[in-house]
Amino acid sequence: MPIDLEIQKEAAKIGMTATLGATVVTSMFMKNKVAKKVHVVAGVAFCGFALWHHMLYQPKNKIKKSNTLKES
Repeated sequence: MPIDLEIQKEAAKIGMTATLGATVVTSMFMKNKVAKKVHVVAGVAFCGFALWHHMLYQPKNKIKKSNTLKES
């Protein structure tokens, strides 16, 4: 059973919010090795969630336009 598109959009937004929050919180503790690694991983995860969120709003079927010249 496929997951509803609205649920996927909501999950992507929640993921973006959580990872952005983790990135902001860990930015205050960059001298700590663990916090630095969490900061980087959260930043990469945020990029992934942002890309997923973007792709969810794209049309499913794209019609390819042909650039053919009409002969006169």
